[in-house]
Amino acid sequence: MRIQRALARAGVASRRKAEELVAAGRVRVNGVVATPGQVVEPESDTILVDGKRVSAPAAERWVVLNKPSGVICTRSDTRGRRTVFELVPDIPGLTYVGRLDYLTEGVLLFTTDGEAAHVLMHPRHGVERAYVATVTGDARSAVRRARDGVELSDGVVFPRDISAEPLASGRGRWELSITIAEGRNREVRRLCKELGLFVERLVRVRYGPVTLGRLPTGETRALTRNEHDLIRALVSAGKPGG
Repeated sequence: MRIQRALARAGVASRRKAEELVAAGRVRVNGVVATPGQVVEPESDTILVDGKRVSAPAAERWVVLNKPSGVICTRSDTRGRRTVFELVPDIPGLTYVGRLDYLTEGVLLFTTDGEAAHVLMHPRHGVERAYVATVTGDARSAVRRARDGVELSDGVVFPRDISAEPLASGRGRWELSITIAEGRNREVRRLCKELGLFVERLVRVRYGPVTLGRLPTGETRALTRNEHDLIRALVSAGKPGG
C-alpha cells in the first residue's frame, strides 16, 4: 500500500498530513527516506516517523451511519456545524465513502480501506446509489422525461431506475424513488431541479449492497457478513485484471 495510507491506517496522521510528513523527509522506510507515493509492506517493512517506529496498520474497519439532516461531511467545520465524524467511532484512518450534502439523510459508509473506498466511489465501476425523495411538482411527467436521460452541467444522467407514487397527505406531494450510478456532486437534487421538482426531503436508502434498513437516524452499525463479502467482490472486480 502507499506510504501515506499506511501511516493513516496506523493512526499516525490523516492521509493529507501523512503526505506532508513524507514530503518533509520525516519518514524512513528500512532506513531510507521515503518518497511521496512509495509502496510499502507495513507488515514486513520498518517504517519510522521522526525516528519512532510505526506499528502495522490495524485490520480494515467499516461503519454504516444513518446520517441525519443538518450534519456536514467533513472532519471539522469553521462554522461550528456538527460533522459526521462526531457520530461515528473514533477509528484511525476512517474516511467516508461518497459524501452526502448537508441536508441529505441516509446511508453513509465509512472505512479505513482507501482502495475499497476508491472503487466504490469511482463512476467507472457503476456502483448504484438508491434514493427516496419527497417532492412536489409534476412527478409523473418528470419520471417519463428522466427515463430518456437528462442533461446536466456535467453530462447526461440516465437513472438506472426511477418511479413516483403520490403520498396520501396530498397537496401534490410525491415519493420519488431513483437509482443512479454516477455519484456526481448533488446529482439527485440537480436532476430534480432540472425536472421541475422541488425536493422537500432526500434520503439515500442504499449504497451498493449496503441498505439503510431500520437503522435509527444518527446511529451506526457494522457491515453484515453478506454486505462485506459483496463489497470485497466489487473491489476485486474493480482492480486491474479483476
